[in-house]
Amino acid sequence: MSDLKHRTTCRLCDAGRLELVLPIRPSAIGDAFIPKERLSEPQKTYPLDTYLCIDCGHLQSIDLVNPEILFREYTYRSSASMGLVEHFKTYAMAVVEDQQIPQGSLVVELGSNDGSLLKAFKALGMRVVGVDPARSIAAAATAEGIPTLPEFFSANIAARIQADSGRATVVCANNVFAHIDDMADVVAGIRAVLADDGIFVFEVSYVPDMIDGMVFDTIYHEHVSHHTLRPLERFFGRFDMTLFDVKRVATKGGSIRGFAQVRSTGRRPQSPQLLQMVSEEERRELGKPDIYRTFYQRIEERRIQNLAYVDHCVAAGHEVAAYGASTTATTLLFHFELGSRLSFIVDDNPIKHGLYSPVLHLPVYPSSALYSEKPGLVVILAWTYATSIIKRHAAYVEAGGRFLVPLPEMRVVETPIE
Repeated sequence: MSDLKHRTTCRLCDAGRLELVLPIRPSAIGDAFIPKERLSEPQKTYPLDTYLCIDCGHLQSIDLVNPEILFREYTYRSSASMGLVEHFKTYAMAVVEDQQIPQGSLVVELGSNDGSLLKAFKALGMRVVGVDPARSIAAAATAEGIPTLPEFFSANIAARIQADSGRATVVCANNVFAHIDDMADVVAGIRAVLADDGIFVFEVSYVPDMIDGMVFDTIYHEHVSHHTLRPLERFFGRFDMTLFDVKRVATKGGSIRGFAQVRSTGRRPQSPQLLQMVSEEERRELGKPDIYRTFYQRIEERRIQNLAYVDHCVAAGHEVAAYGASTTATTLLFHFELGSRLSFIVDDNPIKHGLYSPVLHLPVYPSSALYSEKPGLVVILAWTYATSIIKRHAAYVEAGGRFLVPLPEMRVVETPIE
């Protein structure tokens, strides 16, 4: 199978009128950090251009890296992400209480990763089954008491789960619904395994928050879709499903938690919040290209501004480093063209230490390198965590170092913050 597929129709409605609205520069696969002994192996960059379907308003990538490359050897673990385990505990409790889910109900999660969310549901008395294509992570989750199928979820896998465990009262998909190219097969599978009065709960980054918060670095190869409610509601309708509620969630720079049910048998009324948010999407004309073109202009203004400051520091003889070795950091490095200007990256995740960044091959050190290497400027690629990073490293600033926060507005921090 080729490592890149190009589609010509919309992922949700199959229409062919797709317009390029965010021409993001090609990037390496975001999390493809490698050890020193693999530096001689070739690594590629792939397109990140993002298109709008003129018919249904869905924002999407149409150049797709083979998911076998992206997910089979996946290294990211939910439990390593700052605050995510607590978020999942709160999430599971809210779903069980708000939707009155009986003990012993089956909860199925697509892209269950290391089972962090399913552990929270299990602790509340639920039966759980995970599905995740990352073989080693799935095996580890199963060993920890969260049975996990090492597969991509599909209608066939749904039938297997139903045969083995019955139908699910809750199906979850958290920050993975954006990863799926064949949405029709997946949603057909969700519909098939879902009990008549069951619910599908999903969390995805929300396009209005991406635009308002300048969170364009959530565009990377794993994310083939960027969601708004109106296109999703039309799409669910094809499978006898309908949205009935939505909540705003702070994760990933601004997300939504959507709730769907079987249209013909579900009894939950549509919430005022859902109706209000759909109305607001229409008011802002999120199904039309203009808002995205304006967004891209703002991205380019930040890019030019950040590059000018970094180049000024390099010309003055300062070494420049970066903070954050995440997938989003790779998008930022490539689109802002920062790679050739940096000496190294620091990160708080020990798994990344000693590795080298995708294609650019910048070494990744622990954050103690800020004090041993003493770079004059540190660009915070993990900019959504900038405040906590700067507070934690007040000593670096006190010693004369500077932090550059690239987004949502560029700012330079030269004095410690309270």
